[in-house]
Formats: sequence, C-alpha cells, structure tokens
Amino acid sequence: MSNESTNPAAVLGDNAFDGYKLLMDAAKQCEPIIVAVAHPCDDASLTAAVDAAREGLIRPVLVGPQAKIRAVAEREGLDLTPFPIVDAAHSHEAAAKAVALVRAGEAEALMKGSLHTDELLAEVVNSTTGLRTGRRISHCFVMDVPTYPKPLIVTDGAVNVAPDLMAKRDIVQNAIDLALALNIPEPKVAILAAVETVNPAMQSTIDAAALCKMADRGQITGGILDGPLAFDNAISVEAAQTKGIRSPVAGQADILVVPDLEAGNILAKQLTFLARAEAAGIVLGARVPIILTSRADSVRARLASCALAVLLVHARKSAQAAAAA
Repeated sequence: MSNESTNPAAVLGDNAFDGYKLLMDAAKQCEPIIVAVAHPCDDASLTAAVDAAREGLIRPVLVGPQAKIRAVAEREGLDLTPFPIVDAAHSHEAAAKAVALVRAGEAEALMKGSLHTDELLAEVVNSTTGLRTGRRISHCFVMDVPTYPKPLIVTDGAVNVAPDLMAKRDIVQNAIDLALALNIPEPKVAILAAVETVNPAMQSTIDAAALCKMADRGQITGGILDGPLAFDNAISVEAAQTKGIRSPVAGQADILVVPDLEAGNILAKQLTFLARAEAAGIVLGARVPIILTSRADSVRARLASCALAVLLVHARKSAQAAAAA
C-alpha cells in the first residue's frame, strides 16, 4: 500500500460520505482477503458478506447451517454460487469451524454473522483451539465524525467490560497498532476520565496516569499518550486552552480510550445517532482481525469494517515481509 492511499487525511476526511469512500478506495487497492464468516443466517450478516465481496474487499467462506444460509439467500435474492459454504449444525459449531479455518491458514480474518459476539469470541480465546496471542483482545470503533477533522478511534466499547490496568495497556496498544496500519503516524492517545486531574477516589484517573508513565518507560509504543483528560479537553483545543492544559494530545486526539465498556459503547452510539458519525468496528489482539457488524449498522459502516480488516491484514503482511528482509 502506498502512503498516499492510506494517509489518514485521505482515508477518513472531515466529511463522512467522502471519508468512507476514500477508506474503501484504499482497501480496494489491496488484494481481497479470505474471510471466514461465522453463522451468516440472517439478512443483515449474509448481505454484508456478499456486499463486501461484490466491492472486491473480501472472499467470504460462509460457515453455518447450509440450509438456513441458502434460505436467507433465496429470500434476499443473493447469488451464493461464487462462495464456498462450510456446513455446521448450529452457531456454536459454526464459530468453532470458522476459527479452525483461520488456524489452518485457510482464512485471513473472521467475520461475525448472526450469532452472539460472546459465542464467537469464546472460540477465539480458547486456550487450545483458539486464536490467542500474548495480547488481550479488544474492540475499536473507527469513527468518521462530520464535526471532527480526522478519524477518531474509540476503544473499548464492545469486549472488555471493566478492564484493569494491564488490560488497558493492551487496549491502548491494539488501538495504536490499528492507527499505524491506517498510516496515522505517532497517533495521539487521550485516556479519558470525568476530570483532567488525578483523583485517588477515581480509579480511571489513576489508570490514566499509570498508562502515560508506562508509555514513557516503553511498555506502550508507537503513540503519544496523555491523561486523564475529560472528553471536551481531548477533542477541543479551545476547551483544553480554557482549562490551561498544555499537551500535544489535548484537542487533537486520534484515539479515545474510555474507562470501561459502558462508557465506550454510549460514546460511540451518541456520536453515531446524534452527530451523524459513521462507525466501523474491528476486534484486535487475536491472530487475525475480527469484523464485528450489527443489525443497526448502515451498509457503509459494514463495508468500512471489512475495509479496516483488509488494511490490517496487508499492513501485517508488509511488516512481516520487512522483518524477514
């Protein structure tokens, strides 16, 4: 991938529609990736996989009850002729078989179908048959907010309910790695809390301070951290100046790290439904990217999630090639 194709200003600009078109264009410059789609047994999940294939982003392998998948395809008028189907009796078996395809090197990413997220991730984190690495898995929303001039990554609003300090360390590192894959150089990471000063009564502020010191000591790499920062100080230069905060991150954040899942989920959905933001979702920290889509997602958001996986897979391939050279 050329720098031009994945420059953040070009990939996700300050206009939601143009920004996501440019993200799609960047992903389409890469070869499509093979994706194991676990239990695509409703219209939203099956259509998302087929649409992404039509756009040249992925080559889906559909894993689930074959009769159900074909019934959905017939109802929605989808042609499944180009796509292999791996039969599985139920959603649990579909999740296990999809993960097994990745372990066998027959797929480069996973995609959630109409099963529950926990059911898929349980197979991913299985200690003997899963896709675990030394890193805790976490979720990132990559958001294109019309009122913010660049991409905004929000983490973790979908996987880790109440992460402790070491889990937050992995959450931050996963988000930085994603930003780097999108060619955002030295991403600015705001560790969010309700206030911008350390308060022993508020664990989120203590964790924020500790994460910043961990970055100073090389335990987190690739980004610039600051925190605790309140939301307004993280995304508004004026708010930060009013509070007298001098920081390379304040008012210019690329990544927002929330205290817990509830805060992240609420923040992402507020931006989506009140600020007309587009949100792509991806899980990192496993051997491969995991594409999470929701029935509430727009077509554009589902495709953007696939595009993120494409860029991540190819960024990792480039890094591995460089390391081997």
